[in-house]
Amino acid sequence: MSMHGGPGGPANTTLRRALTTRDAVAVGLAAMLGAGVFSVFAPAAGAAGNLLLVALGVAGVVAALNATATAQLAAASPVAGGAYVYGRERLGPWPGFLAGWGFVVGKTASCAAVAWTLGAYVAPGRERWVAVAAVLAITLLALGGVARTAAVSRVLATVVVAALIGVIAVGLVLDPSPATATAPLPPPSGPLGVLQAAGLLFFAFAGYARVATLGEEVRDPRRAIPRAVAVSLAIVLALYLALGAVLQLRLGADLATAAAPVADLVAGLGGPAVVGVRVVAAVACAASLLALVAGVGRTALAMARTGDLPRGLAVVDAGRGTPVRAELAVAVAVVALVLTVDLREMVGFSSFGVLLYYGVAQLAAWRQPRPERRMPRALNLLGALACLVLVATLPPASVVVGLVVLAVGVAVRSMTSRRVDG
Repeated sequence: MSMHGGPGGPANTTLRRALTTRDAVAVGLAAMLGAGVFSVFAPAAGAAGNLLLVALGVAGVVAALNATATAQLAAASPVAGGAYVYGRERLGPWPGFLAGWGFVVGKTASCAAVAWTLGAYVAPGRERWVAVAAVLAITLLALGGVARTAAVSRVLATVVVAALIGVIAVGLVLDPSPATATAPLPPPSGPLGVLQAAGLLFFAFAGYARVATLGEEVRDPRRAIPRAVAVSLAIVLALYLALGAVLQLRLGADLATAAAPVADLVAGLGGPAVVGVRVVAAVACAASLLALVAGVGRTALAMARTGDLPRGLAVVDAGRGTPVRAELAVAVAVVALVLTVDLREMVGFSSFGVLLYYGVAQLAAWRQPRPERRMPRALNLLGALACLVLVATLPPASVVVGLVVLAVGVAVRSMTSRRVDG
């Protein structure tokens, strides 16, 4: 496997433009329609109560603001790394580092959580080992090249979208018996519950960042990236609103404590329906994991190019056009987390890192000149403030873990910043 531009030549660090707009949409859909849609509605309902859809709307608005800013930046700077690169270009090395570090650690934890969820659906009781096998298989697939990743993402995303539409339709036509009826969700304790739920629900939207992190591999990126981000987010938001409404209608108060709410929704149809949902959930997790590994690998590649991560991770395989070392390093980290940490409560930590990433992206977009702009500057400030508010209202344990991990990154970079920034 060659990793060099030629015999004896320097290591190649350039990615290949192989993705169409449709490919980019598929990657965005696959990334968003993962573990979040099958798990995040329960804790969000516990926080927001009968205002679950309001919280989902808030998360959707914040996601739309961030998506527009990200697309605006990616169209102007279509390179791998997303907000890490944009932050460095527009704000300086430190804001860029904060965005990149928040994304890499948050999404590495998210990879592990998605893998664990896949294991829980496929083989309850043996989650960790199934998760490890899934990480290894998905990494080998991702190493095959971005074109293969996009092709698989198209198939998986199509299956998941069709299945969720079917689940929503079943939920609408079900006629539950009085014996299975449950009390409705209670009102939230206050506005804080709605905002906390919005922060948790944001986890299920954050996949559109993968389109931007793949910007160096998209054909005609100034046109394709904004379209792909907008289309994938619109499809996902419509599905989430419909699914959230059906879950609240049919499960009521039970939604807040459901371990597998989508499976519970179709439980009345019997075992085959529940098995089908579990299979679709596993497929969705696999699609999300594939897009996540690709996205985190590209951000790690960008950080390695500047020295914010070990420069050896910047090597790109000349034959496949993939950041092999970066993706393998991500896989090792994910496997280590899967084997040592219980990741069922890590949604909040993932949201912490990703919201930090988007906060930097909003400030970077605010600095763009008028010819590059697609949204008023005031909306960038609103988006940055919204990210800050959602971070502050996440569960306290998630905030504490996020701050500790952020501090570790800052401390390490402080010891090497003269070499990196010089």
